[in-house]
Amino acid sequence: MAARNRTEVTEFVLLGLSSWPEMQPVIFGIVLPMYLVAVMGNALLMTAALSDPKLQTPMYFLLSQLSFIDISLTTITVPQMLVHTLSVNRTISFNCCMLQLFFFMAVGSMEGHLLAAMAYDRYVAICDPLRYSAIISHRLCLRITLTSWVIVSLNSLLYSVLVTHLTFCGNQVTHFFCDITPLLKLSCTRPVVSELLIFTEGVAVVVSPFFFILGSYARIGVAITHMHSVAALRKALSTCSSHILVVLLLYGSVICVYLRPSSSYDLDQERQVAIFYTVVTPMLNPLIYSLRNQEVKGALRRLFRKLCISSNFQPGSQANGEWQHSS
Repeated sequence: MAARNRTEVTEFVLLGLSSWPEMQPVIFGIVLPMYLVAVMGNALLMTAALSDPKLQTPMYFLLSQLSFIDISLTTITVPQMLVHTLSVNRTISFNCCMLQLFFFMAVGSMEGHLLAAMAYDRYVAICDPLRYSAIISHRLCLRITLTSWVIVSLNSLLYSVLVTHLTFCGNQVTHFFCDITPLLKLSCTRPVVSELLIFTEGVAVVVSPFFFILGSYARIGVAITHMHSVAALRKALSTCSSHILVVLLLYGSVICVYLRPSSSYDLDQERQVAIFYTVVTPMLNPLIYSLRNQEVKGALRRLFRKLCISSNFQPGSQANGEWQHSS
């Protein structure tokens, strides 16, 4: 019977952010502009960080990777949700659901690893500034990024394999994308082994970067208490404030959704929090890193200036001008 039920589930029905039909156009009208702002804001920040000569430092390389992660995270989940809000058919095939789960878990976990690498960068910059160039390099950041991608990909693969072996008694997912917890809720029997593996892997891969960040800022806090210069203290706080805010936004939602007992899990509350970390946080991150950062604001101004010049200069316009001058 269990095997039969499992083979019958060839597709899932994503119930979306709300089950009220009259709310669907409202959700579409709110989420679409936020999604576009998130994608364009992160794309501009990533382009500026990678192309501007004054931002060719390890810290801004990591920031460009964070922008790429934000674009990926919101694109994995939101476009499908927007289509479903205006469609009667909200189905997703089993294989596509597992693929979405894999990419979502990999990209979501990768954001924590990048924030941990950025915390280490801030730690070295504040606690050991004279040796910063010798310790932090583009090569080190690239190695950290690639290693993190391997770790989170293997972890997400484990998640996906465990879910594919579950026995499902239904196919209606109370969510707007394929996430691990709603899929576990559809299991006919309590998957104790799967939940145990998922929890332990989640602690190892998702929470360990958070503890690394806490340890880095504990050391930074000790260093700040020994600073006698007001200017140095102000610069240290300004350097860390944006990163701390992004960390709080990410891990506040992660702890609220994934790191709590399954008995207290609320599907409706999880959907509300999910829209926060898939749309709101990626939209806010470029603003957080650019509003108080003069280097980023300067790079964005130069990028806008370059885009305006390139858009005003068209190959045909020069040819027309030469033709008019000769005539």
